[in-house]
Amino acid sequence: MMKLLRVSALMLLLPFGFVGSVLAQQPAYPIVIDHALGRTVIDRKPERVATVAWANHEVPLALGIVPVGMAAANFGDDDGDGVLPWVAEALDALGGEPPVLFDEGDGIDFEAVAATDPDVILAAYSGISQSDYEILSQIAPVVAYPKAPWSTEWREMIRLNSVALGMGSEGDALIAGIEADIAKAVAAHPDLAGKTAMFVTHVDPLDLSRISFYTDNDTRVQFFKDLGLTSPRAVVETSKSGVFSGSVSAERVDMFEDVDIVVTYGDEGTIERLSANALLSTLPAIRNKAIVALGRDPLGTAANPTPLGIPWVLDDYLALLSDAAGKAE
Repeated sequence: MMKLLRVSALMLLLPFGFVGSVLAQQPAYPIVIDHALGRTVIDRKPERVATVAWANHEVPLALGIVPVGMAAANFGDDDGDGVLPWVAEALDALGGEPPVLFDEGDGIDFEAVAATDPDVILAAYSGISQSDYEILSQIAPVVAYPKAPWSTEWREMIRLNSVALGMGSEGDALIAGIEADIAKAVAAHPDLAGKTAMFVTHVDPLDLSRISFYTDNDTRVQFFKDLGLTSPRAVVETSKSGVFSGSVSAERVDMFEDVDIVVTYGDEGTIERLSANALLSTLPAIRNKAIVALGRDPLGTAANPTPLGIPWVLDDYLALLSDAAGKAE
């Protein structure tokens, strides 16, 4: 059972005595934010905040603001209510009117977003298209990703979204608080220091002829660095091209001989299939079952770090990685 960490938004993560000082630092308007899809101008402090895509709502929640609308969770939502457990805790702690949940199974629900009458729309971590951005911009100012779809590192997501809220200083303090949580947790697992980890994308049990993996440009692999892990040579080389994933024939499995830990989505059956494969089992990490298999549950979302999700699942994720490291040669 994962330990429930009570999230009391801003007050939980800001240093004592900081709240009063940052509240006195009122930002100058208009706020101008340049991003990959254009330039957003925010003329006044937003009061009604809507968010789209994955986890952007966690920034206002962590800063004490309940969004008027946000995307329903579509991964890791084990109870089917569209809200991940750490988000539910933040909403309970803050109280107030619950946000409208946008169903994004078929893309952005523009009508639902418009119906919430937002002053700003946060999408710093998202995959919205130029067309999506232009339509959303007719509703309210939109903050998109700084470089490429689904590539915004968690710190940058907090920075962009918090600045859009007129709370840039509070956002910096939120980042510092999370970094302190990570540092404390990682210190308890010195066995991970210097270990190499590779994140294998979803394993197809019917076709193990290829090895597909995320590169250093993906947020899941970027999180490895926060946890003291490094990438193997093949992942580093593939990352230089700017792509977010790579794929090679299983016959080239020797490319990954320096991998200490394999992380993927799956279960014990996935581990057994990988270990039984004639080619893949030649890798020390797989032969020794130094594998972390993440399910479609809240813990599985630990792979993709988010402001409220990190402290909630950090200890459990590190424990799994540490267990795998203990099996590595």
